[in-house]
Amino acid sequence: MSADIAHELHVEGERERSETRSPRARLVLSLGPLTTIAGVVWALAQPWRLTLLHPSGQGFWWLFAEPPLFVVLVGVLFRWLLAPGIVEDLEAAE
Repeated sequence: MSADIAHELHVEGERERSETRSPRARLVLSLGPLTTIAGVVWALAQPWRLTLLHPSGQGFWWLFAEPPLFVVLVGVLFRWLLAPGIVEDLEAAE
């Protein structure tokens, strides 16, 4: 089988699967991006929490431990690491 044909079949299968996802699977997949958006909104709504914007003699850990940044990081990690496995389990159960 040609690699081009196999790739086209794989892409078509992914497209069909994404169009037929259940509402529960779509909800799980949307949790990561929604969490990331919430972290960005939090950072914009309360910019004084981001000491990166005004370090004024703060140490590395004080600058690194930013709650809005953690929320963004958790949203990204959830979407790319956990959500695909959860969706597979949901689809297998249905």
